[in-house]
Amino acid sequence: MVKLSEQEIIRRRKLEEIRKLGINPYPAAQFHIDFHAKDLPELYQDGKMVLLAGRLMSRRIQGSASFAELLDSTGRIQIYFNRDEICPGENKSLYNEVYKKLLDIGDIIGIEGKLFTTKVGQQTVKVSNFTILNKSLRPLPIPKTDSEGNIYDAFNDPELRFRQRYVDLIVNPQVRETFFKRSKITTTIRDFLIEKGYLEVETPILQPIPGGAAARPFVTHHNAHNTKLYLRIANELYLKRLIVGGFEGVFEFAKDFRNEGMDKTHNPEFTVMELYVAYKDYFWMMEITENLIETISNAVHQKTEIHVGDKKIDFKAPYPRVPIFEAIKKYTGIDISQMNEIELRETAQELNIEVNDTMGEGKLIEEIFSEKCESHYIQPTFITDYPKSMSPLTKEHRTKKNLTERFELFVNGKELANAYSELNDPIDQKNRFEAQLALSEKGDDEAMFIDQDFLRALEYGMPPTSGIGIGIDRLVMLMTNNSSIQEVLFFPQMKAENENLELTENEKNILKILLRKSPANLHEIKEEANLSNKKWDKTIKGLCQKKIVNVEKNGDQLMIKIIE
Repeated sequence: MVKLSEQEIIRRRKLEEIRKLGINPYPAAQFHIDFHAKDLPELYQDGKMVLLAGRLMSRRIQGSASFAELLDSTGRIQIYFNRDEICPGENKSLYNEVYKKLLDIGDIIGIEGKLFTTKVGQQTVKVSNFTILNKSLRPLPIPKTDSEGNIYDAFNDPELRFRQRYVDLIVNPQVRETFFKRSKITTTIRDFLIEKGYLEVETPILQPIPGGAAARPFVTHHNAHNTKLYLRIANELYLKRLIVGGFEGVFEFAKDFRNEGMDKTHNPEFTVMELYVAYKDYFWMMEITENLIETISNAVHQKTEIHVGDKKIDFKAPYPRVPIFEAIKKYTGIDISQMNEIELRETAQELNIEVNDTMGEGKLIEEIFSEKCESHYIQPTFITDYPKSMSPLTKEHRTKKNLTERFELFVNGKELANAYSELNDPIDQKNRFEAQLALSEKGDDEAMFIDQDFLRALEYGMPPTSGIGIGIDRLVMLMTNNSSIQEVLFFPQMKAENENLELTENEKNILKILLRKSPANLHEIKEEANLSNKKWDKTIKGLCQKKIVNVEKNGDQLMIKIIE
C-alpha cells in the first residue's frame, strides 16, 4: 500500500470537510466560461462581468482580502477575493472556511467576477462568487523564486517530467509553448498541401507485411484470423496503392513504430508525414520540400533564420544539392563510388567504423556516411543520388548508372526527410525485393519483406510518382530548439517505473547508512559516505529518481530520509 505524505493526508481531510459543508468537490454540471487569460489585453473593459475557470496557482491572503493567480488553458490571470464581496450577508463561511482554510494550490475553481485595475495598474478579476470544480489531492511541485530572481524547487528532472507530463504542463509554461508550436507546424503542413489540391488519407496501422522501410517491426497476433500482424514501420506502400487507384496526390500524418533503440532522436513510436504526387520526380519534390520548410519557419517564427543550440540555421530556399559519394569523398578523402561489398567493408574498418558480416553494400555506405559526413551538414542540405543497394523502392537514375533518384534532407547534422522518384517498374521492384530477402537470410533483421500485393498493384500500373517522408518529431525539435525527441512528445516511451530499482554500489552504501539513521542531516550522510562531490550528486539523484529517498528542507537544514 502506498503511504501518503503529510500534505496528502491533510488534503484528504479538507476534502471530507468540504463534503460535510454540503459542497460537492467534483460537480457534474457544466461551468459556463466566457473569458480566458489571453483575452485580458484585448477585451479588457472596466467593470465587465466575466466567467472563467482554472487552477489556483498562488495566494496572498491578508485577512478579509486575498490576491491569487488562476491558470487556465491560455495562461495566468490575477484574481482578487474580498470577503464582503463574496459573502454580502452575515454568513462569511464561503470565504472564511472554504476559501481560506479548505482550498489549496492546485485546486480547480470556477469564478464569476468583474474586471478592474489595481492601484499598481494590474488588470484583475474581482471575484463575486466561486465554485469548487475539483479538489486536488496531491500538491503541485511549484517552483519558488526569491527576490533576486533565483528559482528553487524547479520541476526539471527529465525522468519525472516525461513520466508525469501532466504536472510538467502545469508548472512549466515553456513546455506548453513547445506543443502549441508543434500544432502550428502540423497545421501549416496540412494547409500547404491541401491548398495544392492533395488529399489527406488514412492507411492501416496493423499490417500483414511491414513494408516501406528497412526497420525491425513490432509483432502482434490477430486472434480472429489466427494470423501474425505488424505495427507499421512506414505507410509508403499503402499510399502508393492509392496512386495506382487514381488519386493524383495523397498525404498522411502517420504514427509509425520501429522496435529499435531509444536515444535523443529516436522513439519507438513516432510521427511521419508522407506525401505522394503522380507525374512528378525528385527534382520537383526538392523544390516543394524547401518551400514547405521555409513556410513552416515563417509560420512559427515569422522569419527563416533561427537559433538551434549554439548554431544559426537559415531555412530560406533554395538548399544545396550534394551527391552522397561526393559528400563521402569530401569528408573521408576516399572515393567509394566503384567499390564492391568487400572493399566497402575494408574501407569502413580502416575508418574505425563498426561493421559486421550481415551488412550489405547499402548498409556499409550508410554507416560510412552516417559516421563521417552527417554531422557536417548544419544548414539545410539535400544529399542526393544514392546507390541502388541503399534504395530498394527508388527509380533508377536517368543518367547515372547504379544510382537512384533519391534525396535525404539533412539539417543540424540529422536526417529530416527522405524522398524518391518512386520505382514503378514491377519487374525491377520484384528484383529489388528479392535482393532484400537475400539480406534477410544473411541475418539482416531490418531488411524488407516481399509485399506480393504491392507488386500486383504495380502490375496494374502506377504513373511516374515522387514521394517523401518527413519526420515530424525531428522537425518540431528543430523549430522549437529542443535537442531531445522526448521534449516534443507529450508522452515519450519510458521504462516501467519498477525497472529502475537496480542499485549501484554507491547507492547501496548510502542506503545502508540511512537504514540506521533515517531521517538524517544530508551533510552528515555525505561525510560518512566519503564520496567525491560528483559521485555524491549522481548517487543522491539516482536514489531520488528511483523514489527510494527524499530530500527536504527543514529550516536551515537539508534532511534526507527513506521513502516508506
